[in-house]
Amino acid sequence: MHDIVIRGGTIVDGTGQPAFTGDLAVDGGRIAAVGGKAGLARREIDAHGLLVTPGWVDVHTHYDGQATWDPILAPSSWHGVTTILFGNCGVGFAPVRPHHRNALIDLMEGVEDIPGPVLAEGLKWDWESFPDFLDVLERMPRTIDVAAQIPHRPLRVCVVGDRAIRREAASAADIAEMRRLTEEAVRAGAFGFTTSRTNAHKTTQGEMVPGRFAEIDELTGIGSGLGAAGAGTFGMNSDFEDERAEFDWITRLGKATGRPVWFLLTDRPTDPQRWRRIMAGVHQARAEGASVTAQVAGRPVGVILGIATSLNPFAVRERYKPFEALPLPERLARLRDPAVRRSILDDRPSAALLSRFGPLVQFAARQWDRMYLMGDPPDYEPRAETCVAAIAAREGRAPDEVAYDYLTAEAGHFLFFPVTGYAQDDHEPIREMLTDPGTLLGLGDGGAHVAMIVDASAPSYMLTHWSRDRHRGPGLPLEFMVKRQTSETADFFGFGNRLDGEIAGSIGRSKRGSLGADCQAGRGVLQIGAGINRSRPAAYGRADRKSRIGRIGPGGWCAAGGNSRLERAR
Repeated sequence: MHDIVIRGGTIVDGTGQPAFTGDLAVDGGRIAAVGGKAGLARREIDAHGLLVTPGWVDVHTHYDGQATWDPILAPSSWHGVTTILFGNCGVGFAPVRPHHRNALIDLMEGVEDIPGPVLAEGLKWDWESFPDFLDVLERMPRTIDVAAQIPHRPLRVCVVGDRAIRREAASAADIAEMRRLTEEAVRAGAFGFTTSRTNAHKTTQGEMVPGRFAEIDELTGIGSGLGAAGAGTFGMNSDFEDERAEFDWITRLGKATGRPVWFLLTDRPTDPQRWRRIMAGVHQARAEGASVTAQVAGRPVGVILGIATSLNPFAVRERYKPFEALPLPERLARLRDPAVRRSILDDRPSAALLSRFGPLVQFAARQWDRMYLMGDPPDYEPRAETCVAAIAAREGRAPDEVAYDYLTAEAGHFLFFPVTGYAQDDHEPIREMLTDPGTLLGLGDGGAHVAMIVDASAPSYMLTHWSRDRHRGPGLPLEFMVKRQTSETADFFGFGNRLDGEIAGSIGRSKRGSLGADCQAGRGVLQIGAGINRSRPAAYGRADRKSRIGRIGPGGWCAAGGNSRLERAR
């Protein structure tokens, strides 16, 4: 008799092979049989009419802090994610010296829009080294599995000290110590190292982050620690200001260390052909013998603008600032006052306030033709007629009046500004990137940007949009989209036995998500997909020091996809 049998589901196994109907049997915490008719079981789950898939492997999240106190790790767990990887974009909380803790919180708040008060209250700081941080993660029972990378900024601040915060160059001795600590972290269980070379990442004071202008010798020196460990990946977010020079050094690094190098890639409205040039560079690097991959998003990376979020078109106007700290109901009431409305509309964006944001967000401040009514369910491939500029033209009104009146009408009214990934006004470039063998699906940013972006819901969207609902162009096969966010992401980072006989699955019917206001730190949004019935994690995401295979950790079947505070998805 089997321990568990999942009966009659449509099985999409993550290999890219065609879906099939059958049973899935589990014995002793491991998959015993897939397909056909399984025998009796102590527990049976009826999956008729549902998909049975491996759990999603989300390799771009920022749960570095939340994972130390929260066993559930929502909203990712609500969307069928059973393994998350954090330590991305060079930010995190280990290694750390006690007197630098607040600086790391400030960095995380500035770069990833995670409220500082939440981090200050939640982080217990019962670690200093990165291996100690992994031990803290390992002690906590949790509903999904976690994996970590060592990030550049805390590493640099730990070694270089206040000179790192002032963005001073690292000495040869500094580089050697960062290399040593990186090798130590990877041998202890980190899945790689990440850094950031983009102007989009700033502190809460609008300053560039430590390491933004790190010399190539520093980066390649740290990367050599991966080669010494014989494990881990080198990841980064780069502006590719000099595309040829950037590819020269990452190709050399990949060849010298034998380790995979990956970076984030989207198309940009200021340079629509940039992504094609960079993908050509990926394939050239591969032809030269380096393992170089572009991590891409499955939908536009956009800012959700609203009164309940941390950014809206008026948040960069000085006369709006006094109302930001008010409780949401009072804020809305005051903003609806005709005198307040007129005062804010007569104001103009402040250069000082704009300077605290990255260049692409600054670009958004006056682009009314790039702000779209988001709708419910949210529309991430909007048509031009739903933008604020088009509505204003039809109604004979000023665009800022249209936006102001729409946003202040209800807390649940949002505008969508696609910062990247929508240069062509449709998803065709994204579809081309998703089907390119030189890319990896990621960029969900779970745990981050809680008050302006909710792309932790992207795993659900990959199925509903690309495999079923897209109507403005061709979609993508269900089996392909399941593979992209299960076996491909797991294999790239070395989560080997997670998909090798262990339970790591989701059962559900795809439903489109609904958007609503949350109350975290007074501002925020959540997006829920109601179609995930059950999910179960598999291997705890700390690499074994010898085999590099994830350890089996705690976890059981858990319900996902509901939250009484928000309107449920239709």
